[in-house]
Formats: sequence, structure tokens, C-alpha cells
Amino acid sequence: METVTLTPRAQPELYIDAENVTPDAFAGKSAAEIEAIHVHEGNQTQMLGDYFTVSGKGGATAAETRIVINGDVVRVKYLGMRMTAGEIEIKGSADMYVGAWMEGGKIHVTGSVDAFAGTGMKGGDLIIDGNAGNYLGAAYRGDWRGMQSGTIRVKGNAGSDIGTFMNGGTIIIEGDVDVHVGTHAEGGTIIVKGNGKSKIGGQMVKGDIYVFGTIDVMMPGYIYRKDVDLEVDGTKATFAHYEGDMGERHGKRKGQVIYGNIYQKY
Repeated sequence: METVTLTPRAQPELYIDAENVTPDAFAGKSAAEIEAIHVHEGNQTQMLGDYFTVSGKGGATAAETRIVINGDVVRVKYLGMRMTAGEIEIKGSADMYVGAWMEGGKIHVTGSVDAFAGTGMKGGDLIIDGNAGNYLGAAYRGDWRGMQSGTIRVKGNAGSDIGTFMNGGTIIIEGDVDVHVGTHAEGGTIIVKGNGKSKIGGQMVKGDIYVFGTIDVMMPGYIYRKDVDLEVDGTKATFAHYEGDMGERHGKRKGQVIYGNIYQKY
């Protein structure tokens, strides 16, 4: 695997749209060719080399290309957008839309990310060592397709509206979350190892949400069914199982109604 290292020269005055910073776009290119790739600052089209020192070269394919971003890029959006393979390591924090609509490969952020990370994600692994902002793994505004496959793991806390319209994949938050988790979900798994607030699973018709800590307000559309012993992300424990959201229409499988599930750890 070949490695391309991007070292920020300085934080830009405006935010940069950098949807071309992917293993797919870098594959088969030299450092000079990568520096010439277009990015956008405001309404101006610039070159990647205007903002980063580039070293190394891309591999023959996306799967053989690793990108290392050597520092904070808190004014750079869309890193890893729609990538299909390969790796990106961000040694610092980044702005919005990290890994949005990614289909494969791996992104590792050692710092934190802003909102909409993993939006519409279709595959691959997104690992965030710090915190994540709102709309993690959710649908884009006005869309009904949230995260569909892949795995997102956040080792810190996450904001509100996690997994909105999610219908596949797994989101693991090792810290706390804000309101609105799994709203409108039609599948997938969300694991919160810290505490949740209100409106968890609102209008969810299918899927599983696990909360290891407290839930400030349980949605009134959920009914307690029974206690179950489960192993969740390596933790064996007893969980209270709730089904809902009873305010929604639910499909059937083999004559049985399919509900969304909330499991809260004792």
C-alpha cells in the first residue's frame, strides 16, 4: 500500500470543500498531480496544493492507497466522501461530512468531527477517537436514506439526531448522546454506552437501540416486554427490552409484527 501525506500549511480563511480527498481520487497519481486536484474555498476553485504540502504517491488502486492528514483540518469538509476503498487517517480534528456516503475502506480520526459524519454511509469503517457532532450516520437534509451499511465507532460523545432514517449498519457511541436517536429508523443497530436523553427511537419502525446508561425520558410509544440476557459489543449483561414505536405503522414477517427495539442495561 502506498501512502500520501497531506500536511496543512495553514487554516484557510473560509471553509474548504474537499470531496476529492479520497483514495479513489489519489490512486495512480504522483504528489504533483495530487497537489493539482481541485478543491473549493467559498465560490473559488483552488488547488489542494494551495493548502497542503503533499508527499508520497497514490497506489495503483484505491484499495492500495492510504492518505495521512498530518494535523487538524477543522475548516475542511467532505474528507473521504463517497470513497470505496483504501484508508484515510486524520491526525487531528475535522469539519463536517467526514465519510459522508462512503461505500468502503476505513477512516480513522484521532480527534473530533463536526456534524453529518457518515451521512448516508453505505459501507466501510469510520472510527472517531474524540467526539462527533449532530446527525452522525443520519440522512442528508430532506432525504429519507440514512446510514445503510458499515460501522461507525465514536469513542467520545455524540450530539443529537444520531441515525435519523437509518436502515442498516451499526453505530457505537462509547460516551453520551443528546436527543433524537434513531428517529424514523427502519433497521440497523445503535449502541450507546453512556447516557441518553429524550426521544430515543421516536417513530422507529425497525431496528435495535441499546443504551448502557440512563434514559432521561422513555418515549411513550414504547412498551416494556421482558428482561433479556445479551452480549452487546463484548459486554454481557441483562437488558430491559421495550418494543415500539407504537404510534407508527409496522410491517409483518411470517405473520408477526416487526417493531423497533430499545434495550436498556441494568
